Amino acid sequence: MAPWTSFLLNPTIIISLILLLLLASLFLSNFSWSSRHMPPGPTPLPIIGNLHLINIKRQDVSFMELSKTYGPVFTLHFGLQKVVVLVGYEAVKEALLSKGNEFVDRPPIPIFLEIQHGNGMFFSIGEMWKDTRRFTLTTIRDLGMGTSLIEGKMLEEPAGRVSGHFRGEPFSLKTFSAAPTNITFGILFGERFDYADPTFTILLRNIDEVMTLMGAPALQVYNVYPFLGFLLKPHKMILKRIEETQSGKKNLFHNPNVVASVLDLVMAGTETTATTLQWAILLMMKYPEIQRKVQQEIQQVLGSERLPVYEDRKQMPFTNAMIHEVQRFASVVPQFPRCTAVDTHFRGYFIPKGTPIFPSLTSSLYDETQWETPYRFNPNHFLDAEGNFVKKEAFLPFSIGRRNCLGENLARMELFIFVVGLLQRFIFQAPPGMKEEDLELTTEPAFTRRPHCYSTCAVPTNWVS
Repeated sequence: MAPWTSFLLNPTIIISLILLLLLASLFLSNFSWSSRHMPPGPTPLPIIGNLHLINIKRQDVSFMELSKTYGPVFTLHFGLQKVVVLVGYEAVKEALLSKGNEFVDRPPIPIFLEIQHGNGMFFSIGEMWKDTRRFTLTTIRDLGMGTSLIEGKMLEEPAGRVSGHFRGEPFSLKTFSAAPTNITFGILFGERFDYADPTFTILLRNIDEVMTLMGAPALQVYNVYPFLGFLLKPHKMILKRIEETQSGKKNLFHNPNVVASVLDLVMAGTETTATTLQWAILLMMKYPEIQRKVQQEIQQVLGSERLPVYEDRKQMPFTNAMIHEVQRFASVVPQFPRCTAVDTHFRGYFIPKGTPIFPSLTSSLYDETQWETPYRFNPNHFLDAEGNFVKKEAFLPFSIGRRNCLGENLARMELFIFVVGLLQRFIFQAPPGMKEEDLELTTEPAFTRRPHCYSTCAVPTNWVS
């Protein structure tokens, strides 16, 4: 037998050649006719695509950096999956408003398929999504969400939670997570939890752990390469905690879609507001001069006794601007993926049906063409020369279009009443031994952009002369 024949019959060589041919075909497929008509982007590597160019912990920052080279609309490869990224206010607005019907679906992200099985509001599509969203909106409005009926309940929560620490002793910023969770449960189930209730404690722990695991690098690997799940742990822990959280609700609701929808409201509806509230307190600690100016306005409008209502925001422009600036600066949800429902054209490019779309909300909130000092905490972004509050179109923390945040009105009301109610009663300071300049505005890995978990001291305002 000739040497070259033995070489070709070697099983190892045959398998290696097959793998090389597969890799070559995958690599070359990225330069097919249809790909050339998709938005431009960096050349992908075999298997990993462009993952080497993306900071998994801060995808939003990577997207903004890549847009400097490839423009506001570009294609990335997450492994073998093509994704179209939208950067900057104009591109995000055009896609989600002008092309709202085409960019209305959600992509099939493995971890959410495992959790929701296509049910719920956030990751369902088609008629399932339309019917569920319509029903949920009607129901929670009937239950008082976003109305004056719930303002009184809101006032009881954050100040009551902080009052246990009123002697000025340090306590964790995570303490503030309890209040938004209790508001959501009050709406959904008609009653709030006692903060010492073991069920409530477990619920808070599960939400915190799930949201933390959602930001784990290994979970991102699972979403790109789900077949590697047997080697990875975070998605297994998430599913375990989700099952624990759902078990109590299954005694109340039996329809899988209703259970999934309630889970959406409990998880996302509490995490985003709780995280924003933590950012607000941290930023007041970091910038005491801004905190003093807010408290002066609160005293002028409310005094020390009258509790705030949402309508008060119209007489408190600086406070209103500060709360909006917290949301802008924190950018708690950097992006929430969409998916093309049909073949579509956008800005001269062809985007096939089923293509994941990543509209970068952070890039709108940090767009240098829209904000004077985008990387600095500056309430003046929302004030005119006379000190009046002004709305900004590029302010998109709740997204826009047909799939904007379902609980936007509730979140706006919660944040105003929580923040004003707290600052009316307490001055928030860095713990002993720490100066304002020591407080870093960095984030911890999670599904949302959480601030570093500092401690704070709440000093009653009536202690200060």
